[in-house]
Amino acid sequence: MAAAQSARPASDMTLGIIAMLGAAAAMSISPILVRFADVGPLASAFWRVALAMPVLYLWMRAEESQPGKAKGKSWSLPIILSGLSFAGDLLLWHLSIMKTTIANATFFATMAPLWVVIFGWLLFRHGVNRPTMIGLALCLIGGGALVSQSLSINPAQALGDALGIGTGIFFGLYFLAVGAARRDTGAARVTFEMSVITILILGAAALVVEGDILPKGMAGWAVLLALALISHAGGQGLLSVALGRLPATFSSLVIFLEAVGAAILAWILLDEPISLLQAIGGVIILSGIWIARPRN
Repeated sequence: MAAAQSARPASDMTLGIIAMLGAAAAMSISPILVRFADVGPLASAFWRVALAMPVLYLWMRAEESQPGKAKGKSWSLPIILSGLSFAGDLLLWHLSIMKTTIANATFFATMAPLWVVIFGWLLFRHGVNRPTMIGLALCLIGGGALVSQSLSINPAQALGDALGIGTGIFFGLYFLAVGAARRDTGAARVTFEMSVITILILGAAALVVEGDILPKGMAGWAVLLALALISHAGGQGLLSVALGRLPATFSSLVIFLEAVGAAILAWILLDEPISLLQAIGGVIILSGIWIARPRN
């Protein structure tokens, strides 16, 4: 694994890290937008992907029209697994946000890097070097500090917490699946095709469980459009770009910045102050990511 990382061009890694930072920033706004949506959690998950499809299609066409750009493998097994994993991630994530605190939901969801390491070893025998393990430990500690004041153990929220844990598991599987898909296929096609699979599952789930999936007015549509363009087209698109250039384990660590971004947005939009402990947690996360960064 170390040899594979060293073979990556420095420019490729730089672009991957920039894309990963952009993905974390774009996805950090999703918990607040889900709370603002005037549809059920499953409907908001469906519209999050569905409304992004035109943009993803145009991106795919533009990417593959470039000289020397091959189409790559279409509807490969890793792409199908990416769609299934992401559907599971969104279903549980949106339900978790509505059934427990945002702090609890975010903390359990950001445990994804732990699952990336566990499943990466169990399924693919991926080894993890010492800097990455240290970085993972620091990110977990920093994530805990970031949400510690709002994190609560409440039997009434047990289902929401369990859904948050499930979210992290599915998101970890998603990282590994997209990373595998990107070996043979461009970022745009991977994102578009996995989104098609996700839409079918989310649409069926929303219709069966919630029935009425249409927002009540223009404000509701605006929230869903922002969720689609920023969190899905922007967040997942940039994530696919990054996973073609960076190891899945390191990429999953950068997603801890999603929790940092969510705390900052909650401070700006919801007037939730950032405490000294939260600030320290953010610094610890940054330190963990820096230590775990890929070396040329």
